[in-house]
Amino acid sequence: MRKPHLLYVAWGYPPARGAGMYRALATANAYAEAGWRVTVLTATRETFASLTGTDELAEQQIHSSITVVRVPFDLSRGETNLSQWTRLRVASPLLWSFLKSLGESSAFPEPRYGAWRRPLVAAAREVHRNIPVDLVIGTANPNIDFLPGYYLNKSHGIPYVMDYRDTWHLDMYRGSRIGSRSSRSARWEKRLLKSASEVWFVNKPILQWHAREFPTDAPKFHVVTNGFDPEFLQGQVDRVSSPDGLIFGYLGTIYGPMPVHETLEGWRQARKHCPVLANAVFEIHGRLGHYSAPNAQMLELIESYAADGVRYMGIVSKTQVAEVYSRFDALLLVLGQSEYISSGKVYEYAGTGLPIASLHHPETASTTVLQDYPRWVAAEEVSAKSFAESIVALGMMALDSDADADAQAQARKSAVRFERLRQLEPRISELTRQTMSESGHQ
Repeated sequence: MRKPHLLYVAWGYPPARGAGMYRALATANAYAEAGWRVTVLTATRETFASLTGTDELAEQQIHSSITVVRVPFDLSRGETNLSQWTRLRVASPLLWSFLKSLGESSAFPEPRYGAWRRPLVAAAREVHRNIPVDLVIGTANPNIDFLPGYYLNKSHGIPYVMDYRDTWHLDMYRGSRIGSRSSRSARWEKRLLKSASEVWFVNKPILQWHAREFPTDAPKFHVVTNGFDPEFLQGQVDRVSSPDGLIFGYLGTIYGPMPVHETLEGWRQARKHCPVLANAVFEIHGRLGHYSAPNAQMLELIESYAADGVRYMGIVSKTQVAEVYSRFDALLLVLGQSEYISSGKVYEYAGTGLPIASLHHPETASTTVLQDYPRWVAAEEVSAKSFAESIVALGMMALDSDADADAQAQARKSAVRFERLRQLEPRISELTRQTMSESGHQ
């Protein structure tokens, strides 16, 4: 009998950069390891080079058995070469942009991505014609990734899973609904949820919000947390801290309403008032914003604290994170305030075994993730003073725990439960069982 065939749809797939790429990479790989034939629909390399930047090393982590189908994505919005512009665009850029938006939204109500509907769905149908698909998983955002599953379900009865890496109509910072329940995008979401076999959310608060909004669909909702990928932490060297030069680190994307200013002010105060931190350095690794070029305002803010030992180190490939974490004595976890945000980064931080300070509001969902982590300090509130106190306490923890040679190993052991495959395995096993049962695979 042939292997069951998974069609996995992910706009952000290697070599794309961005936090969501790692969940997509790991999920597709996990299905391949579980014995499935896996085909991935994603955008072209040119798309990622233009919009997000690329991570070619992450692309090398794609399972060798996976077939990747790259669907062209309209990049005309970002075209800066005037010789490539149409006459209409040259004559009236505003009119061209309006008509472009109108065309995109008419295809699917998602800015910039709507025009991808036709080629994406056509590619899914072609994949199914060549090798029949048994299951479709779409991971958002963008939410257009859900459409191939929906259309294959309607035309061929193929079950599909909606993996909400992000939310569609929930503002995670305000906890309120985005837009009207009667809007076109809201109607699309309701239609997609009704037809889906399973719906995945990254934490319980987000699931509960959607369960209140869509009570009839709630029985098929599941929590599949992000977790961390232990293979990317292999080779991390245990750090021996020294009061002569502690290195604190942040590794991740800085975006949205994160308390970056309070963090930097707190760092300045901690370094000024605590002699042990007088020579300490705070290194920031990762993206400043969602695009390949760093956000200019954020970069300027960080650079204004250079005299306080703050350094922006640039973007890091996932394949290099073990080397970066090996530089640090302690980690600063900076997140925006929300009961719905747990962040994928919190799991990887725990996987390092390093001391961690949570510099965010206590109600943020990642607080519950780290409650049993043995090397953790949590700020009481979002303020420079509270953050400074936490940074000082974290520095003392990093130095004190050196007396225990096994502290880092013990902390790593406590975080094993956060490995990403442990989060995915229950759903993979259940969906494999259902597929085998319903389609007669052996």
